[in-house]
Amino acid sequence: MNSDAQRELIPRDATLHLIGALDDMKAKLLGAAEQWQLLDETGHVPATPSHADLLQHAADAQALSRDVVRMTAEFARTAHSTNRAGSAVLAQLAAAATMSSHAAPHFTETALSLPRSSSPTDRHHRENRMVIDHATARAYLRRTSESLRDAAKELNAHLDFHRFFPTPSQEQSPAPPPPRPSARHR
Repeated sequence: MNSDAQRELIPRDATLHLIGALDDMKAKLLGAAEQWQLLDETGHVPATPSHADLLQHAADAQALSRDVVRMTAEFARTAHSTNRAGSAVLAQLAAAATMSSHAAPHFTETALSLPRSSSPTDRHHRENRMVIDHATARAYLRRTSESLRDAAKELNAHLDFHRFFPTPSQEQSPAPPPPRPSARHR
């Protein structure tokens, strides 16, 4: 095998492991974006939104972001992060880390925007602010998941590249033994 191409390959097991981790994290982010709702079933802000629930969204988003940043840092420490495929994956992971870090502050702003005033105009303005902040936070979670999906696509394309090169065990396999001479001679 060409040694330059061999250096470009991320080991198959490491690639499969990372794809699995990316898929798991992507599912968690999408699940959170779908599950963490602000509006009630009529599409309105509840009369008394739960401060605790909104702050829990922020705490959980922070934990998800920490996991994305940790995954990105772990990949950046590998030797593979500097090759062509690794650089593309690292760029997607960095985008995911950035996006994920924006979700928690927007969830926190949602909780801070809880209507406190009795003025209908002020209440309406605060409710609109809450809806915008909460929707923005959920959008950041979805965008993070899209970046993770794109990183997994890069890795899947890289796996396709593996098909063109034999694995070390295939390279060193002994040649089949020559056929034995037949005991019968004619």
